[in-house]
Amino acid sequence: MYVRQIDLVSSQKRLASDSMEKQKVSEHKITRTMDVPQLKLGNYVLKAEFDDPDEFFREKARDELRETPEVVQQALKDIRMLLKDEPELNVPDDDEFYQKFLRPCKWYPKSAFELMKRFYQFRKNNPRYCSKLLPSTEKKVLSSEIVIPLPERTKDGCRLLLINSGRKWNTKVVSIDEILRSVMLSLDAAMAEPKTQIGGVHVMLNMDGFTLTHVTHITPTFAATVMEWVQRSLPCRLKGIHVVNQPFIFNMVYAIFKPFLMEKTRKRLHFHGTNRNTLISHLGTKCLPVEFGGEMEMPTEPIGQSVCDYFCWFEKNFEESNTYGYTC
Repeated sequence: MYVRQIDLVSSQKRLASDSMEKQKVSEHKITRTMDVPQLKLGNYVLKAEFDDPDEFFREKARDELRETPEVVQQALKDIRMLLKDEPELNVPDDDEFYQKFLRPCKWYPKSAFELMKRFYQFRKNNPRYCSKLLPSTEKKVLSSEIVIPLPERTKDGCRLLLINSGRKWNTKVVSIDEILRSVMLSLDAAMAEPKTQIGGVHVMLNMDGFTLTHVTHITPTFAATVMEWVQRSLPCRLKGIHVVNQPFIFNMVYAIFKPFLMEKTRKRLHFHGTNRNTLISHLGTKCLPVEFGGEMEMPTEPIGQSVCDYFCWFEKNFEESNTYGYTC
């Protein structure tokens, strides 16, 4: 997703007439603060953060990404020059758009340019997963509580995406392809946030209730596609993948994915089982729900529909993003 601040404001104006209806159908309340909607989940608030980074993130960007005014200025100039030699790639000529690719590459323009090309080539080559990727087309999964962006950041300032890949996943209702599409949508939204571009993302796979039935839906072809996306095409600082509550049969799934794992990904893959101490050592307690050893008391009532409604607030922004890419 790509969000210009002016576009976000106009998007909220377009949707203002629907806001009361959205609040009526949802168990939780969506409100607007400074034209950015926020979703109240019990005592916590999920809010897309499109504001400029604060001092914590500015320092992190300097230390980890080489982000200084001089480096930024030169990188923006260079990536524009590189794009002139790729006329079939249609993208907006906008600093905020370019930084989505430059930050994961530590402001090295050539690396960012190559990442951008791989990202849009992947989307072109995989319409099964990327065509018409919008909140409105992924409502089934977004409302099912399989994919949940948690409201609090980790101790290092990262976004945390929870994927309930076991008990919440009814294979008769939701396909593995639909889950992947919703994960793509969620990470695309996260990477529109400057703070997340700097801090990165952790993904937590909750395998509680995972059975042999689930295993049969995961193929080597699917695993290869996922790893191509994650390891080569995703414009994101993926800081960790945390597998929790996995049963013994999860070893079968790992065996399917293992041949496609690069060394860098292996180092960021953590198997915690029911050991909450190791999970907390990576993520802290503030961002983790109580069931995973953290402090966050999530609502006891279902939140899936509310999360889905929240994503739908940004439908127009996702639609705009879908117009970018290779023209032939």
